[in-house]
Amino acid sequence: MTFAATVLTLYPDMFPGPLGQSLAGRALQRGDWALNAVQLRDFAQDKHRTVDDTPAGGGAGMVLKADVLAAGIDHALALQPACPVLAMTPRGKPITQARIRQLAEGPGVTLLCGRFEGFDERIFAGRPVEQVSLTDIILSGGETAALAILDACIRLLPGVMGAASSGTEESFEEGLLEYPHYTRPVEWEGRTIPEVLRSGDHAKIAAWRKSRSVEDTRLRRPDLWERYCGVRDQSASGARHEDRDTDR
Repeated sequence: MTFAATVLTLYPDMFPGPLGQSLAGRALQRGDWALNAVQLRDFAQDKHRTVDDTPAGGGAGMVLKADVLAAGIDHALALQPACPVLAMTPRGKPITQARIRQLAEGPGVTLLCGRFEGFDERIFAGRPVEQVSLTDIILSGGETAALAILDACIRLLPGVMGAASSGTEESFEEGLLEYPHYTRPVEWEGRTIPEVLRSGDHAKIAAWRKSRSVEDTRLRRPDLWERYCGVRDQSASGARHEDRDTDR
């Protein structure tokens, strides 16, 4: 099954952009995924192809019009009714690797790219749109975020990455940052590869990697660490409840 991506944007020439290169580009050529970049101005209601207007209540900038957005979303849903619609906006919930994996396992996704001051809020009540962001930064438009989300999905598609483990042994897949990596030469500027990684003892290597993942997450990303501990404690609590139920 081909993963189908529809992008609603004022700048369709930005696609496939970097996704036409490397792994994603080769996957696109093979037909592992398909891309349809749709010009939002095609859904404007006037001869000037107007897509935005001044914000109600005053203020700087312009706002993308609800009627134009709705027509574009309806077009995308008619093409791909089973695909979720994601709006790129800094007001959205930061997307996670778990959500990326869900998307990659589905038939595809429609990405709505914001510009100017953003979207008329009524579109989120009038259409099934999930609001997402990359992180707490502001971009010039949603296209860059859409490219990042597509890249994250495409690399997880079957056959895109050489080794299947490449998609699982990495940051966020188990709620932790990935362990650090090293390669030849063994010594560089007086710094050597940790001895355990040269030992050939796979059990010790696995333990070292898990230990570093835990420690680096705790020190660098306390938000992830807190979430990881909460999930782990909840799981342990659930297991204990199951044990008690079994004993009855």
